[in-house]
Amino acid sequence: MGGISALLGSTVIAQEQLKTSPATQPSKALGALKISKVRAFVTSPQLGVKLVVVKVETTEAGLYGIGCATFNQRALAVKTAVDEFLDPFCRGRDADNIEDLWQTAYTSSYWRNGPVLNNALSGVDQALWDIKGKRAGMPVYQLLGGKCRFAVPCYTHAAGRDLKELEDSVARGAAQGFRHIRIQVGGYGSPQLSTHFDFREAGFGSRGDSLMEEGPYLRMVPKAFEHIRNKFGEEVELLHDVHERIEPVHAIQLCKELEKYHPFFVEDPLPPEANGYFKQLREQTSVPIAMGELFNSPHEWTPLITERLINFIRVHISQAGGLTPARKIATLAEAFQVKSAWHGPADVSPVGHACNAHLDLAIHNFGIQESVNFNRQTRDMFPGCPTMKNGYMVVNEAPGWGMDFDENLAKKFPPPNTSGVWLPVRRPDGTTVRP
Repeated sequence: MGGISALLGSTVIAQEQLKTSPATQPSKALGALKISKVRAFVTSPQLGVKLVVVKVETTEAGLYGIGCATFNQRALAVKTAVDEFLDPFCRGRDADNIEDLWQTAYTSSYWRNGPVLNNALSGVDQALWDIKGKRAGMPVYQLLGGKCRFAVPCYTHAAGRDLKELEDSVARGAAQGFRHIRIQVGGYGSPQLSTHFDFREAGFGSRGDSLMEEGPYLRMVPKAFEHIRNKFGEEVELLHDVHERIEPVHAIQLCKELEKYHPFFVEDPLPPEANGYFKQLREQTSVPIAMGELFNSPHEWTPLITERLINFIRVHISQAGGLTPARKIATLAEAFQVKSAWHGPADVSPVGHACNAHLDLAIHNFGIQESVNFNRQTRDMFPGCPTMKNGYMVVNEAPGWGMDFDENLAKKFPPPNTSGVWLPVRRPDGTTVRP
């Protein structure tokens, strides 16, 4: 019980630090509250990732909220959408009516369901939930019905260029208290196993384009599962991310072959463009499937949930438009016995990770959460952000998201002058591979 007691007390210091911060104190005026200003900030305190944070200010002095709008590959487009379109749209509107504002902002562009506009809307939406929590004097999870668990169980990432490196990486994760570990041999698709750069010899594409051959990857993944199972037994739950890089028929074959190793889930075996293949996949294998980090639209996730074709919904919350739609996804999924596994990589801001965790705490059909480790400058920029201990994510118990955003410090970490695009991955003949 000592470890759990320490875990429950791990936020005390952060809470004390935030007690005097106006940004995390309950609001005293509960009359009409209007939005006065909406701004987006782009900053890069960690790994060169472009974090987009939205700050919504109100007509009550000192009361504001923060939300995550991070779209690393199109950060400046999101900032433009916030500053040039959502700011004038939101000014003067009622900050309390989150649902109404979400619905009207969602259709304000007429065309919708795109990642840029969804992320911009997410930043505003999450900031409004932060404000509502501060006005109520409660953490956001309380507004959603309260806790279903004392903290959020997470999985960590383990990888190595060969089986020995992978084994060592898994051992490090287990030593940190993680019971769920995602295993990858090399990068996504094990590109280090590929050797036939025929497209380069032919002068096709760019010299920096990388290579992935399906055969070496498909042969290596079962070997990796077998090796780790032999070394660690069944005590550690194993996950794997296909990252949509193989043909649908090969994804089906791979999932069938992995059944005997009892994976906790296989992630993204198919790209969104191949959603129609999930019925064939489900009919042929019982391997748990996690899907959805590239989804932007209800038209993508609703059929997979309602037809029980997946086991974990893995939507990236800001890509879907924020907490408001995400809690509805969770409710829909619960009715069909689908659990949550919200996307939570390094290119989600600490505010976005807090949103993930508050929703995780409040829903019954929680499955697992992706872990994250923030560096010192990120923690300084977002005081009160979620913390990790013994394989669990813990949120600060202060009102709203329980955290703040230092916009002056953010200016000291400007985004890198790079496009942030996904560089092409190709087959030997030059055909591009969709991530």
